[in-house]
Amino acid sequence: MRSSTRPSLRRVDAAIAAADASAAQRQPPICPLCGRLIPAEAKSSRHHLVPRLKGGTHKGTVRLHQICHSAIHARFSEAELARHLHDIEALRSDPEIASFIAWVAGKPPSFHAPTRMTKARRDARKER
Repeated sequence: MRSSTRPSLRRVDAAIAAADASAAQRQPPICPLCGRLIPAEAKSSRHHLVPRLKGGTHKGTVRLHQICHSAIHARFSEAELARHLHDIEALRSDPEIASFIAWVAGKPPSFHAPTRMTKARRDARKER
Protein backbone atom coordinates (compact mmCIF):
# COMPACT_ATOMS: atom_id res chain seq x y z
CA MET A 1 0.00 0.00 0.00
CA ARG A 2 1.25 3.49 -0.82
CA SER A 3 2.12 5.77 2.05
CA SER A 4 1.11 8.95 0.23
CA THR A 5 -2.53 9.91 -0.30
CA ARG A 6 -1.71 12.37 -3.10
CA PRO A 7 -2.37 11.03 -6.61
CA SER A 8 0.60 10.67 -8.89
CA LEU A 9 1.18 13.20 -11.64
CA ARG A 10 0.56 10.44 -14.17
CA ARG A 11 -2.88 9.74 -12.68
CA VAL A 12 -3.75 13.43 -12.62
CA ASP A 13 -2.71 13.79 -16.27
CA ALA A 14 -4.75 10.69 -17.17
CA ALA A 15 -7.80 12.10 -15.38
CA ILE A 16 -7.45 15.43 -17.19
CA ALA A 17 -7.08 13.64 -20.51
CA ALA A 18 -10.17 11.52 -19.81
CA ALA A 19 -12.18 14.61 -18.86
CA ASP A 20 -10.98 16.41 -21.99
CA ALA A 21 -11.91 13.42 -24.17
CA SER A 22 -15.35 13.20 -22.60
CA ALA A 23 -15.93 16.94 -23.07
CA ALA A 24 -14.71 16.78 -26.66
CA GLN A 25 -17.35 14.15 -27.46
CA ARG A 26 -20.11 16.46 -26.23
CA GLN A 27 -19.08 19.58 -28.15
CA PRO A 28 -15.80 21.08 -29.30
CA PRO A 29 -14.36 23.52 -26.77
CA ILE A 30 -13.88 27.15 -27.69
CA CYS A 31 -10.45 28.76 -27.43
CA PRO A 32 -10.85 31.57 -24.91
CA LEU A 33 -8.11 33.60 -26.59
CA CYS A 34 -9.25 33.66 -30.24
CA GLY A 35 -12.86 32.53 -29.80
CA ARG A 36 -12.65 29.80 -32.47
CA LEU A 37 -13.75 26.20 -31.90
CA ILE A 38 -11.03 23.68 -31.02
CA PRO A 39 -11.97 20.55 -33.01
CA ALA A 40 -10.60 17.17 -31.95
CA GLU A 41 -8.10 17.12 -34.84
CA ALA A 42 -6.66 20.55 -34.01
CA LYS A 43 -3.40 20.91 -32.11
CA SER A 44 -4.17 22.28 -28.66
CA SER A 45 -2.58 22.53 -25.25
CA ARG A 46 -3.23 23.76 -21.73
CA HIS A 47 -1.92 27.19 -20.77
CA HIS A 48 -1.17 27.89 -17.11
CA LEU A 49 -2.64 31.33 -16.42
CA VAL A 50 0.16 31.91 -13.93
CA PRO A 51 3.33 30.18 -15.20
CA ARG A 52 4.34 27.11 -13.21
CA LEU A 53 7.81 28.59 -12.68
CA LYS A 54 6.15 31.55 -10.97
CA GLY A 55 3.98 29.49 -8.61
CA GLY A 56 1.04 28.77 -10.87
CA THR A 57 1.07 24.97 -10.78
CA HIS A 58 -2.37 24.81 -9.12
CA LYS A 59 -3.78 28.20 -10.12
CA GLY A 60 -5.74 27.14 -13.19
CA THR A 61 -5.27 26.33 -16.83
CA VAL A 62 -7.19 26.97 -20.04
CA ARG A 63 -7.25 24.93 -23.25
CA LEU A 64 -5.97 26.96 -26.21
CA HIS A 65 -5.16 26.25 -29.84
CA GLN A 66 -1.46 25.43 -29.99
CA ILE A 67 -0.85 28.40 -32.28
CA CYS A 68 -2.51 30.72 -29.73
CA HIS A 69 -0.47 29.23 -26.89
CA SER A 70 2.74 29.54 -28.89
CA ALA A 71 1.92 33.16 -29.77
CA ILE A 72 1.66 34.03 -26.08
CA HIS A 73 5.00 32.44 -25.14
CA ALA A 74 6.79 33.85 -28.21
CA ARG A 75 5.86 37.37 -27.14
CA PHE A 76 6.11 37.39 -23.34
CA SER A 77 8.47 36.14 -20.67
CA GLU A 78 7.28 34.04 -17.75
CA ALA A 79 7.72 37.06 -15.47
CA GLU A 80 5.59 39.29 -17.72
CA LEU A 81 2.87 36.66 -17.84
CA ALA A 82 2.88 36.23 -14.05
CA ARG A 83 3.00 39.97 -13.33
CA HIS A 84 0.54 41.47 -15.81
CA LEU A 85 -1.00 38.90 -18.13
CA HIS A 86 -2.34 36.16 -15.85
CA ASP A 87 -5.90 36.20 -17.20
CA ILE A 88 -7.43 35.91 -20.65
CA GLU A 89 -8.88 39.44 -20.64
CA ALA A 90 -5.44 40.96 -20.01
CA LEU A 91 -3.92 38.85 -22.78
CA ARG A 92 -6.69 39.78 -25.23
CA SER A 93 -6.27 43.49 -24.47
CA ASP A 94 -2.52 43.48 -25.22
CA PRO A 95 -1.95 45.17 -28.64
CA GLU A 96 0.36 42.44 -29.96
CA ILE A 97 -2.03 39.64 -29.00
CA ALA A 98 -5.01 41.64 -30.31
CA SER A 99 -3.22 41.91 -33.67
CA PHE A 100 -2.53 38.16 -33.63
CA ILE A 101 -6.19 37.41 -32.78
CA ALA A 102 -7.38 39.59 -35.68
CA TRP A 103 -5.03 37.68 -38.01
CA VAL A 104 -5.90 34.18 -36.81
CA ALA A 105 -9.66 34.86 -36.70
CA GLY A 106 -9.89 34.29 -40.47
CA LYS A 107 -8.14 30.92 -40.32
CA PRO A 108 -9.94 27.55 -40.06
CA PRO A 109 -10.28 26.14 -36.51
CA SER A 110 -7.65 23.44 -37.10
CA PHE A 111 -5.11 25.87 -38.65
CA HIS A 112 -1.59 25.60 -37.26
CA ALA A 113 1.69 27.20 -38.28
CA PRO A 114 5.05 27.33 -36.50
CA THR A 115 5.40 30.37 -34.26
CA ARG A 116 8.84 31.80 -33.69
CA MET A 117 10.18 34.61 -31.63
CA THR A 118 11.66 37.43 -33.74
CA LYS A 119 15.41 37.98 -33.71
CA ALA A 120 14.98 41.41 -32.13
CA ARG A 121 12.90 39.93 -29.29
CA ARG A 122 15.44 37.10 -28.72
CA ASP A 123 18.27 39.66 -28.56
CA ALA A 124 16.31 41.84 -26.14
CA ARG A 125 15.70 38.87 -23.83
CA LYS A 126 19.41 38.00 -23.86
CA GLU A 127 20.27 41.53 -22.74
CA ARG A 128 18.03 41.35 -19.65
